[in-house]
Amino acid sequence: MQAARGVFMVALAAVLTLSACGKADKAPSLMNLRSASQGPDEFGILPPKALALPQDLTALPEPTPGGANLTDPTPEADAIAALGGALRDAGGIPAGDGGLYGYAGRYGVTGDIRQTLAEEDLAWRRKNDGRLLERILNVNVYFKAYERMALDQQAELWRWRKAGARTPSAPPPKAGEK
Repeated sequence: MQAARGVFMVALAAVLTLSACGKADKAPSLMNLRSASQGPDEFGILPPKALALPQDLTALPEPTPGGANLTDPTPEADAIAALGGALRDAGGIPAGDGGLYGYAGRYGVTGDIRQTLAEEDLAWRRKNDGRLLERILNVNVYFKAYERMALDQQAELWRWRKAGARTPSAPPPKAGEK
């Protein structure tokens, strides 16, 4: 009986020692999105833009080896255009967005905000990295870690409806509810 207990304690100590060595300096990953297969990355494949014949063929850019093509996908620029924004020139603010930038920065702008947020997020993820067994068993702890920051969608919807705001993209109220 004593020998079995001793073997169990040694095995437990070995497991705890090995699990403590797992992620010393690596940033914690709260959302476990790992694929077990070696298949293609669906998000890495971008379809090309549709071919179109321009009105004036002389307006086409000179072809260059390795250069950009008019049908090459530009997801960032497409997303900005779809959201109603304008692309920046060489570091400048588009003329149509000057008022928006001015209003957003009316209380001042912190130059190192990206670095500050990255450091705070890393500290938050390290603090909420999950318990020992959650890390060993690769349990997803993302929603638990950010639960206090989550927005209650239904409560917010009803808050806006009570205030009289139209909510056309939300489901209509159930029968008998106002």
